[in-house]
Amino acid sequence: MLDMLQTFALAFVVGLTGALAPGPTLVATVNASIRGGWTMGPRVTLGHMLSELIIVVLIVAGLATVALHYTTAVAVIGGVALILFGIFTVVGSRQVSLVRSATPDSAITKNPYFAGFMTSVANPYFWIWWLTVGGAMVIAGLAGGILLACVFMVGHWCADLGWYTVVSSGIAKGKTILSDTLYQRIMLACGFFLMVFGVYYLVSVAFSVT
Repeated sequence: MLDMLQTFALAFVVGLTGALAPGPTLVATVNASIRGGWTMGPRVTLGHMLSELIIVVLIVAGLATVALHYTTAVAVIGGVALILFGIFTVVGSRQVSLVRSATPDSAITKNPYFAGFMTSVANPYFWIWWLTVGGAMVIAGLAGGILLACVFMVGHWCADLGWYTVVSSGIAKGKTILSDTLYQRIMLACGFFLMVFGVYYLVSVAFSVT
């Protein structure tokens, strides 16, 4: 039970750092919420979750069978990627803004489910994250059993659903939940968390090898 709670909490926090990062899925959520209300956030998230589910199934079905034989290498890649994403998050935190996220309508953003799916798979950051951090953490979860991997995904999706619902609720009421200053500080804190956890991840791998 403790392992599951720790996995859920870790997945939620790491997932939240990814969800908070500005990108096409956030833009789609803002645009859809202006027109359709607070329910657009959860709907966009469902499309986003579908894209991630496909990736996880592929990891579990194929990549994991090979990667489980190279858990140390996978963990090192994941740890380094966490540190790099943390650095990018800290550097980029100075420019993030919810106010400037809205863009003109497009065919992609008119359907929130389709928008969530397409803005995810079309985002290079999404693929880099899943081929490094996300894949490494799913494989680490699989080492403890399929249930632990499922708990990781539930925690990750709760972070996505929670953040995009908060954003859509604020936009629907004609305001943003967070000021740009507070948003930037949260992103800064998330970046430092990713770097610290990445270092911890690498250190734990080093001790497990020795």
